[in-house]
Amino acid sequence: MDGFSFSTEVKVRFAETDAQGIAHHAAVVVFLEVARVAHLERYAGGYQAIRDRGIEALTTEVSLRYHRAAYFDERLTIWARCTDVRGARFRYEYRAMRGGELVAEGHTSHAVVDRSTHRPTRVPQWLAEAVAMAESAVEP
Repeated sequence: MDGFSFSTEVKVRFAETDAQGIAHHAAVVVFLEVARVAHLERYAGGYQAIRDRGIEALTTEVSLRYHRAAYFDERLTIWARCTDVRGARFRYEYRAMRGGELVAEGHTSHAVVDRSTHRPTRVPQWLAEAVAMAESAVEP
């Protein structure tokens, strides 16, 4: 997908749907989290590794625009990229696709805090470098 170098697949589970078999809007937020955690696993050693190094990445904003419904048992490709790494903040952008069809798009914003004090701290250099490497990668 243009401008994105990472994707992961999710399957819409029955528990994530309403009576019509359509994925509940909140389920899509979970799909974004699945992609973000997978992205961090591939490029930064995983979210637990980040926590083990003394920081947390708190979600401060979620924005999502729905274009099409997603249905029970469908497989969606969730594209993710990390952008705008600055100071104590960074942002992820997402596209949820069903084949060539855009289902949803959005972003999440995050603040880096010290794990023990919960005070804002700069994005560590090693994490900024991992993000830069990820965004220069080409998806196989």
